[in-house]
Parts: sequence; structure tokens; C-alpha cells
Amino acid sequence: MNSAVKIADLSHSFGKHHVLRQLAFSIEKGEFFIVIGPNGSGKTTLMKLMAGILKPQTGHVKILGIPNREYTPKTLARAVAFVPQRLPVDLPFTVGEAVLLGRAPYQGALGIERERDLEIARQAMAFTGLSHLSGATLAQLSGGEQQRVFIARAICQEPDIMLLDEPTAALDLAHQIKVMDLMEKLKVEKGITVIMVSHDVNLAAMYSDRVLLLKDGEIACIGLPPEVLSFEKLEQTYGCKLLVDESPLGGFPRVTLVPGRYMDSENGS
Repeated sequence: MNSAVKIADLSHSFGKHHVLRQLAFSIEKGEFFIVIGPNGSGKTTLMKLMAGILKPQTGHVKILGIPNREYTPKTLARAVAFVPQRLPVDLPFTVGEAVLLGRAPYQGALGIERERDLEIARQAMAFTGLSHLSGATLAQLSGGEQQRVFIARAICQEPDIMLLDEPTAALDLAHQIKVMDLMEKLKVEKGITVIMVSHDVNLAAMYSDRVLLLKDGEIACIGLPPEVLSFEKLEQTYGCKLLVDESPLGGFPRVTLVPGRYMDSENGS
């Protein structure tokens, strides 16, 4: 059994609105797996189902071979760490305190940290380049630094699988690359399976082992970046004009949006 996550016949609705429809796929241990798709395609709902925040209405989600409904909240939090799209940065915590919250699944009812918990938190901050900020409050940090704090907190959970919902969405270019390099480092050095949602198809092309393309709650395509990020599949899914060629870095596709003024000139108008 090499699957970190296995999904079968998974559907989910909110009232009469069908968000996901009969999804079936698996994610192997140690993969960097990125989910892309238009707004409203079901990406965040899928992440919440894998994280155990939502319960499957139809089908199942298996985590490391076990249906996630059979985990207790603590045992699931030891296997899966989730970094949500919206982060609670107004909490009155220092960086060190926020990171240490990741040890909660290993603590008793009183929540008293042990020396091992403190050491793992120190290691997580060092791994994410936050050691020098351990005494700063979350409000004092930049957006990129705040994102790394919540990734460090997730690392503190010592998970097998890390789920991230659009971790680069509000970051500038430099911080986007730092976060993506950090995810790759987690995969390579710690063997963590990284599963993330992204709206940036070029980041997906550069970093992912495999890509899942969702449209209207269904799988439009799943596979290697060159298989999924083709002109035909992307234009059909997103409904916009774009170009796809090979990145000058080589080995993966590059996607370029075509502004309307160029389409007008092509049409002679």
C-alpha cells in the first residue's frame, strides 16, 4: 500500500448545489500533488474532505489506507496537517507560541508542553527560517512570514501528509517561490506528501509531480504536468485564450494568458 490518500466515488453537495461528483483517484506517498481549476470547481471542499473537516456524503477518503472517519481527531491530526486559505493572524500569540500549537495532538488534556515538544517547535522554526522571529507577534510579520509560521505549525504536527489551500495566493513573487521551495524541501528532506490547491498553473507546472485539474466538481484531467497543462485542456476548462509552450528552464510547460487587445488585433478589429 503506497497510497497516502485514496479517494473513491466521492461526491459532496451543499443543499441542492453539487460541489463534487464521483471523484476517484489516489495520491502516492511522497508526491507533490497540486490541485488546480476555476473558481467554484470544488478545490477547497476536496481539501476539507481530505482533512476531515467535512465528512463524505457519498464515497470515502482513505488516509494511509484507513478511512478518515475511523480516525479520532487527534490521530488524524498526527497523520494530516492542514494549512487553510484564511489564516487567523489576529491571534495574540508570538511566533514561538503559534508554532507550538502544532504539538496539541500529542499533548494531554492539560496541554502542557514537554521538552520534546519545545525541541520539535524549535526545529520547525529553524526549518522554515523563523528562529530569529520566535518572540515576535503574528501582527508584526509580513504576509510571507505569517504563511511560514502556519507551515511551521503544521510541521510541528509531524504529519505524513500536508494539505495547503492556496498558500501562495496573497504573496508577492519572491515569497511565492520561498513557500514553494519550502514545500519541495519538506517532500525531499522529510518525506512528507504535499497536497496543495493553487490558482497558479505555472507554479503547478514547475513544482508538482502530478496535477489534478477540476472543472465543475469533476475530474477534467489528472497526470503529469505536460499531460494536464496542455493548450486544449486548459482552454476548454478555463474558457479563456492562452498559449502553452515549453518553459525556458526546460522540462515543463509554460502557460501565458492572451490579453483581449491581442485577440482583437488577431481578428482585425
